[in-house]
Parts: sequence; structure tokens; C-alpha cells
Amino acid sequence: MRFLPESKKSASDAPAESRRTARVRRKKSAEPEKGPKAAKAAKAKEAKAEARSLEGGRVHVYSLDGDVVKSVDLPTVFQGEVRSDLIRRAVTAAQANRRQPYGPGRRSGAKHSVRWSGKGHGVSRVPRIRGSMTGAQAPGTVGGRRAHPPRVEKVWAKKVNENERRLARNAALAAVKEVTIVSARGHEFKEELSLPVVIEDGIESLQPDGGATREGVKILDRLGVYADVERAKDGRHVRAGRGKMRGRRYRQPRSLLVVVKDPAKVRRLFGNLPGVEVVSPAGLNAEVLAPGGDPGRLTMFSEGALEVLRSWSP
Repeated sequence: MRFLPESKKSASDAPAESRRTARVRRKKSAEPEKGPKAAKAAKAKEAKAEARSLEGGRVHVYSLDGDVVKSVDLPTVFQGEVRSDLIRRAVTAAQANRRQPYGPGRRSGAKHSVRWSGKGHGVSRVPRIRGSMTGAQAPGTVGGRRAHPPRVEKVWAKKVNENERRLARNAALAAVKEVTIVSARGHEFKEELSLPVVIEDGIESLQPDGGATREGVKILDRLGVYADVERAKDGRHVRAGRGKMRGRRYRQPRSLLVVVKDPAKVRRLFGNLPGVEVVSPAGLNAEVLAPGGDPGRLTMFSEGALEVLRSWSP
């Protein structure tokens, strides 16, 4: 019979009292009370859950303080299909119809006194300034005319049927309620917001005591969309190419679109913010709702402006 050394004896040989002592677990300390940060996080979580619990086709109506007042149904014009092809076609046509024809003067680059020495002199047949061998007037010479310049007679306009234009506008409207499309376009906003953002009609009759723009910034900050205005402000940059010398030096990203019944009053609040536009329901089109042909612009409606859209056919 083999005997194990003392160090290799099993734990079962230990006294029963020591085993019981080892199995005693420490009692958990009482959980500390939730602080203000934990309470705030719980409140935000509840708000997100409430936003997700909205049925399809319904949105929250927010007060000027950013609180949820009630929920309303979106007009049927928002329930259409997001047709990116129609949107891009309508926006391209709108940009082309705004384009101004341009071209050089008829005698640009051809105002020199030139001669041609003729064949048989061992030099090229380029027209040259009289009394010298400096080439001029030909397309390949310094200061000469262009070979194929843009023509003023060219027609840039593109025709789009009225039905196509209306369907493109409705498709762009349908995209502003899709969180994934709006986020993919680069806009920044609170996750718990219901899109499009609908605010009470008090925004149109607001008479701020101090600066109007300062009051507008406070409203957007309470709603949770001011981060997108800052994104547009930080995105302003010098244009690449010759356009910087032709009166269009900077490029400015588009930010929030505000749709109200009386744009003149509300423009005092938001008109000076970078990238923000204020329009009436009659001014909505595919280019305003989807700048550059990319659908999903962050949009805010007043309650009255949203009611105007209920009479639009999908």
C-alpha cells in the first residue's frame, strides 16, 4: 500500500469545520442609490423606448422646450416609395434649367496682326505676328483662340414631365421620415427623435425678447438638432478649382430644412444659421428636400405646415 506525502493529500482529508468555513460566502454590500447621472440615463432610455413604440406613420409633436406634446399621423404623401432615380432626374433638370449660357466673344484670341509666310520655308504654317516669328491666333499658341469653345447657342435646359416632378417631390418627402436614410446622408440628431421633426405652431408667432438667432439656437438645442448646424458650420471650406475666383469661393454643407406657413417671421430665428433654410409648403420640391439629388434631408415641420400637406395627392 502506497502512502502519499503530506503535501499531496486530497482536500477531502481536511476537517469538516474548515471546509464549512471555506464555503461561507460574503454578503453582498448594499447597492448605492442611483445618482443624477444614472437617473438621467434611465430617463433617456425611457424616451428612446417611447420613440420606438410609435406605430408606423405617426410622429411626435414637440413643444418649443423640446418636450413631447402629443402624437399625430403623417399625411399620406409621406407613405410613398423612395425613388432615388426620379429624385436625381428632377434635381439635375432643376440645376440645368438654372444654368446661364456662356461663351467667349467672337473675336477672342484673334485680334493680332498676323501673317503666314507660305510653304517652302522650312517652318511650320502657324500664323505669326508681323515682323517676328512669334506664333499667334492659332489654337495651339499663347493668347490664341480656343479650338472648341463653349457656345452661347447651346441649350442646357432639360424637360421633366409634371407628373414626374410631383412624384420626385413625394419620393423626397417619403425619405425625410426614414431614420436610416437621414443618418446615411450625414445629418446629426438625437436618436430618440421621431422624423420628420414636428413642432407646435407657437414657433410662427414667437416674439423673442433678445436676439432672434440666439433664441432659434436655444430651440434647436432643446429639440436635439443643433449638432447638425454645427456640422454644417465646420464643413464650410474653400472650393476647389477656378470657381473660387468667380464669386463662389466657399462651399457650404446643407443642414436643417424648416417648413412653416409664414417663412418671413421664422426666418428671423433660423435664417442666419449656416446651412439652414426656411420655406413654405408651396416652396417644397425635390431639390430643396434632396440637395444634390441625395434624399433624406433633416426636416422640421410646424404643425400647421404639416396639415397643409394633408391635401396633397400621393
